[in-house]
Amino acid sequence: MHETTLTGKCYVIDGDTIQIGKVRLRLAGIDAPELEHPWGKKAKWELVALCKGQIITAEIEPEISYDRVVATCFLPDGRDLSAEMVGRGMALDWPKFSGGKYAHLEPEGVRKKHWKAAARQRGHMHVFHK
Repeated sequence: MHETTLTGKCYVIDGDTIQIGKVRLRLAGIDAPELEHPWGKKAKWELVALCKGQIITAEIEPEISYDRVVATCFLPDGRDLSAEMVGRGMALDWPKFSGGKYAHLEPEGVRKKHWKAAARQRGHMHVFHK
């Protein structure tokens, strides 16, 4: 059990960020496209559909990512939101943070679809500044 567990209904910020109460949480181990990138809004709405009306359990990780709290978040039936988003092709496994935990769930060709997120993971930030 993690030191800190938050539960409650959430507000979806984007495809890999939710808010429970006043706490903004980054979903652990995955990377979804930013809202302004291709597929970004679709990823957000996929997460909204998953979370709508559900009580989310967030197990907070000790590390902070970009000044955000990182958490592994679960639906009441035990499904991991990160795994769901990767499996639906709406986010990528981020091995640097997940240790490859969600890689096997990535649909074929998803890294081409989310090329901006894939480039960011490889540290190729220059693609964003064109």
